[in-house]
Amino acid sequence: MRKVLCIKRSPDHPCRPELNFDPSQCEVTVAANTQDAFRLLAEEPFDGVYFTDRESCNDSIAGLVHSAEILKLMPDGVALLDKQGKIVRANKRLASWFDNPNMAGLDFYEALGGSSIIGSESSPIRSAIGTGKEFESLLCCGERFFTLKAVPIVAPDGQCSSVMVTMADTTVAHNQRQKLDALHSAGNGLADLRPEEIYQMDVEQRIDLLKENILHFALDLLKYDVVEIRLLNQDTNDLSVLLSYGINSDEGQDRPLKAEARGNGVTGFVVATGNSYLCEDTTNDPLYLDGLVGAKSSLTVPLKFGDQVIGSFNVESPKPRAFDESDLRFIEAFADDIAASLNTLKLLDAQRSNATLESVEAIREAVALPLDAILNDTVHAIESYIGHDPDVTRRLRAILTHAREVKKHIHQIGRQAVPECDKKFIVRAEQRPELADKRILVIDADEQVRTSAHCLLERAGCVVETAHEGHEAILMVQSCGTTDTPYDVIIADIRLPDIGGYDLLIQLKQLVDDPPLILMTGFGYDPGHSIVKARQAGLRANSVLFKPFRLDQLLEIVESTVTRDSQTPAK
Repeated sequence: MRKVLCIKRSPDHPCRPELNFDPSQCEVTVAANTQDAFRLLAEEPFDGVYFTDRESCNDSIAGLVHSAEILKLMPDGVALLDKQGKIVRANKRLASWFDNPNMAGLDFYEALGGSSIIGSESSPIRSAIGTGKEFESLLCCGERFFTLKAVPIVAPDGQCSSVMVTMADTTVAHNQRQKLDALHSAGNGLADLRPEEIYQMDVEQRIDLLKENILHFALDLLKYDVVEIRLLNQDTNDLSVLLSYGINSDEGQDRPLKAEARGNGVTGFVVATGNSYLCEDTTNDPLYLDGLVGAKSSLTVPLKFGDQVIGSFNVESPKPRAFDESDLRFIEAFADDIAASLNTLKLLDAQRSNATLESVEAIREAVALPLDAILNDTVHAIESYIGHDPDVTRRLRAILTHAREVKKHIHQIGRQAVPECDKKFIVRAEQRPELADKRILVIDADEQVRTSAHCLLERAGCVVETAHEGHEAILMVQSCGTTDTPYDVIIADIRLPDIGGYDLLIQLKQLVDDPPLILMTGFGYDPGHSIVKARQAGLRANSVLFKPFRLDQLLEIVESTVTRDSQTPAK
């Protein structure tokens, strides 16, 4: 008996009169639409297909043919599964990936030759069948990784009749992400010294530990056999070797180089210009100077701390074109961590005697504004991702917390170090006990003002954060949430790039009851009457600071604000 598939335009649409089927010779199965027809064609073979509507016949046939051709050309693997998870049909891409042309009838996971699901959704196919919803997971097959999507195909009765599975090969992206995560973790540990180690190790020992860690990660994690790091002497422009492994000492390591774009090889060019340089073939590169005997390619990136180039990081290979854009991304990320670690050691070298006030304040000055920049950028990113990607938002909030913990640790180390090394600082701090550990937010477009706020207020025991503009400040206040300590004092210039002092107060009042706001203005200048309007809107009395101000004036108005809040009964 022949099997015929009938595609009807509507359930009550009559069959074409010229087609007469003998029930004893033909078994007719009706499909409500093209999608239903696809499902039925995938589940069982038919001897013929006909349409009840002449007008839609050509379009429907074209849709079937085009869809089938697209399936063949898709870069992803595609399989149709029945309700038991067995393969009804698979495209050539999927069959070629697993070298199995006869997948039909096999259990899906069995056909892949063994695999494991990574992630919270451990059984996407069964979940799709059971719930009628689409599910996605990461699938590991040996050394390859695939993003698997399971989409249920629902029959007219509302039940899931089969599942369409698509697989995209994400091996390269997954491996790169894992490598970057490992690299980031390694970079964080390059100069990770506990306080007791800082006191016990001299500068040379710290540098030796850093060099050991760098070499370990370069060889074992990045798999590079030739590594060289040179540091720039800002006074002489010389590039001295900090670390060299695998470089021919006769020609490479001992060669004097300067940070100049010409005549000093790739290294001199990179440090002089601040740009990375990929040398794919050393034999045809005009900048390359022999380093490793037989080297055929190299990759050199600048070591940067902020906008300042402090040296270079170079790797080489005996193979031409051994490095690509992914290597460049890995090396640049690692170089950032190296530069940060070198800068940390440089700051620790600012005072060889352990835990002196000068070195602690040097660290504060070096990291204060960069940490504030991290906080500012993070709160902007959180605002963009809220409601879109909860995992990214969670990670960004973790960055915010960690950055603030760094500030607290530096603050605590400074307070612990002070009693042994600078009695004058103790006197200043003890004169303002109400300011100890108070959180201050300073908002000003002028970098010098923000730097001075850190310097002056942190000496008095405050923990300071800064922002460039009003919107940034609002996000910083919002980021405190219910878990962090809110700001004890907010100091803002009345003329920020995006908002005035009065408007800032109004926005803060929507977030904080009676915001502890202090407005700053130069020489009493207030063209928009921002201070007058702010006072009418509830700005506290004696909450205006005129620039330029003396240190005692700054501390007095901050202390007055903090003391007033501590004496105000809780509502």
